[in-house]
Amino acid sequence: MKKTYFTPEIFTFLRQLKRNNNKQWFEKNKSRYFEVIRDPFLEFIADFSPELKKINPYYLSIPRPVGGSLFRIYRDVRFSNNKTPYKTHAAAQFNHTDGKNVHAPGFYLHLEPGNVFAGAGIWKPDSKTLNKIRQKMVDEPAKWKRAIGGKLIKSMGTLEGDKLSRPPRGFDPDHPLVEYLKMKDILVLLPLSEKDVCSPDFMARFTRCCRASWPLVKFITEAIGLKV
Repeated sequence: MKKTYFTPEIFTFLRQLKRNNNKQWFEKNKSRYFEVIRDPFLEFIADFSPELKKINPYYLSIPRPVGGSLFRIYRDVRFSNNKTPYKTHAAAQFNHTDGKNVHAPGFYLHLEPGNVFAGAGIWKPDSKTLNKIRQKMVDEPAKWKRAIGGKLIKSMGTLEGDKLSRPPRGFDPDHPLVEYLKMKDILVLLPLSEKDVCSPDFMARFTRCCRASWPLVKFITEAIGLKV
């Protein structure tokens, strides 16, 4: 069933927050945040759960304002030179049931004025985890190529993330997949639009992106020894 979760107000609010990124403004507009961002996003997350289970039952969509799939709007400024207190985007992650933090493999949704996308893969894994993925690339190169070679990914997706300047230690510098072996993040991003977000077809669009990127997520999940 088609359903509209978000209105253009979500992007209006985020643009205003970017111009007024302070506690006084946010507290004055907190009820708006609940109305146009948090509550609709939690509803979207709840309704995405059965769709995600069709892709894989070990990946979770948890509709909780704290400790679930939705990222909090509050920034962690302890170790940042940027002391603005609030994020100027809304986002959710859908990670493996055994994933403990944002560095676990999974799917991602990012809603920001002028920058809306679905993502999948793994962000900033530790070196042990990353080397397991690299080793699987070397051991199963055809499977890796299939994981990143789906029609939707090839037509509109991009592999993103930081890369080493040199081949990683312990891997052949002349390996045909060396540019992939250099990756420190393994992420595919699929662009969406503000219009998509506010459409009754948005759930179907996002689900399609997750299905298209599942071979990559599956490859990573298998490589690091999680249930598939």
